[in-house]
Amino acid sequence: MLSERIYQFRRRCGLSQEQLAEKIGVSRQAVSKWESGTSTPELEKLLALSECFQISLDELVKEEIDNLSTNVIPQKMEETKFPKGIELKVGITLCLVGAVCLILFGIMMVASPNAAEQLNAASVITLNGSGVMLILCILFMAIGLVLILRKK
Repeated sequence: MLSERIYQFRRRCGLSQEQLAEKIGVSRQAVSKWESGTSTPELEKLLALSECFQISLDELVKEEIDNLSTNVIPQKMEETKFPKGIELKVGITLCLVGAVCLILFGIMMVASPNAAEQLNAASVITLNGSGVMLILCILFMAIGLVLILRKK
């Protein structure tokens, strides 16, 4: 049955109803109705589903062909380990942590020069403590930006 096949292919690709809906340009409710059998996708949406699952239209709609048992997982879906939303949140968090550290470090340098001198004296690295702090803050921000701007 088509509703079961849509559900099975979606699960095999590791997509939520919302993610699948976003990929093919429909609402999550539409995907839910297709999977429950209360409605049937239009031809253009069937084509979009077959492209998304990287299967032929016949494989999607015909019950005789059962490639689901062979664990056919599209290459593109396999590479996507984390949803874009999670990477975006991690990237924003890292940028914010780096920015807050830079601000706090700046305040510390202005408010208490003695604390900055102690930090410099405590460092065992060739760079002084202030340099290490600046590099760490900038590194956090750079990693955050990479995660935010990374294309899938």
